[in-house]
Amino acid sequence: MMYQPIKQLLSEDNVGRRVCLRGWIYRRSVVGGKAFVRVRDSTGIIQVVVDESNLGGELVKTLKDIGLEASVEACGTLVKQPKAPTGFEVIADYFNIVGSSRDFPIKGGEGVEYLLDNRHLMLRSPKYTAIWKIKHTILEASREWFNRNGWWEVTPPILTASACEGGATLFPVQYFDKVAYLSQSAQLYLEVMIFSLEKVWSLTPSFRAEESRTRRHLAEYWHLEAEAAWYDMNDMMKVAEELVAHIVSKVLEERRSELELLGRNTELLKKAVETPYPRIKYDEAIEILQKKGLNIQWGADLGADEERALTQEYDKPFFVTHFPKEIKSFYMKLDPQNPRVVLGFDLLAPEGYGEIIGGSQREDDYSKLVQRIVESGYKVEDYKWYLDLRRYGSVVHSGFGLGVERVLMWIAGLEHIRDATPFPRFRGRIYP
Repeated sequence: MMYQPIKQLLSEDNVGRRVCLRGWIYRRSVVGGKAFVRVRDSTGIIQVVVDESNLGGELVKTLKDIGLEASVEACGTLVKQPKAPTGFEVIADYFNIVGSSRDFPIKGGEGVEYLLDNRHLMLRSPKYTAIWKIKHTILEASREWFNRNGWWEVTPPILTASACEGGATLFPVQYFDKVAYLSQSAQLYLEVMIFSLEKVWSLTPSFRAEESRTRRHLAEYWHLEAEAAWYDMNDMMKVAEELVAHIVSKVLEERRSELELLGRNTELLKKAVETPYPRIKYDEAIEILQKKGLNIQWGADLGADEERALTQEYDKPFFVTHFPKEIKSFYMKLDPQNPRVVLGFDLLAPEGYGEIIGGSQREDDYSKLVQRIVESGYKVEDYKWYLDLRRYGSVVHSGFGLGVERVLMWIAGLEHIRDATPFPRFRGRIYP
């Protein structure tokens, strides 16, 4: 038997032909002497009709009581059937139950905590199949853009000896007789690599030991980061917007059916293909928020509520730049025209999704970087190797980090970031 993916069967050219498929029971019902079995695989769903007149009453009886998610294989004649979920069905002349399934624990209507406890089974849903395909295309498009534009992919470590984003959110790990930390970002290591390769990027897991349990926070997520020598902040913002525009364009081109299954309004996404993206300074953002009635003062960080309010002003991604130095990391270069702010930027997605990229021009002056490290409460000796980069041939350079799950959340129109990763890790939860 030649088994084919279900998607390949769904064609007028196959009508009247004998086809074979295999997958898992998604839905089933028995009417009279016929069982109508909807079978899914990774590519789609098709209805298989098992008639007792040619396959026996015992099989139909078994299918009446069989549980969802039993694995099966079937062969038969493909016919058109407008009432079937995909417009076709297979009139089976062969049907075999490969792996039984009794009392499948997810029947619909269960609460969030129950579904999280049964995540290993919940992921079989066609909804999640669509999400993972979109995520695959986001990663594929990212690698494609970097390759086309002369960037080098590198592989920085996950264990680190020093903080990048802040010591309070580090996960300590016992590393032989020393304490190391799970990486919050590959940035510091990428900065090392620009002195030989000039334009580098990486895709790694990052870890943040934050207490947050919001719709857009994870303790473990996939981090796409880029760093380039000779690039100032504006150069790097151009990279960020062109990368995001390419990602959205490729998803719209290749994953339209998955977006439709998720109910995503693709017309809204089309606007993100057009660059350049709007840019406002932090000062302007505060003024907008105050006019909207939000209680925020200059110097405060932008939280989820503030970002959501700002996104109401734009129908495509937009940049916020020049943040107060007190709310940004020590490695961000101070604006020579206004040392109270950094040459940093966030890229916010519209429709309330908020920050998807954070980046900056890096401080390339040795003495100024030492001062910022001390001001931030870190030990200078912990960053000797990082400071060496400013002692031996320092150059203007910039970079950014993109949260893959946040980008996926926005593009796929998801309500919660936990749906953007197979096994979401956040405060108090680790499974399976």
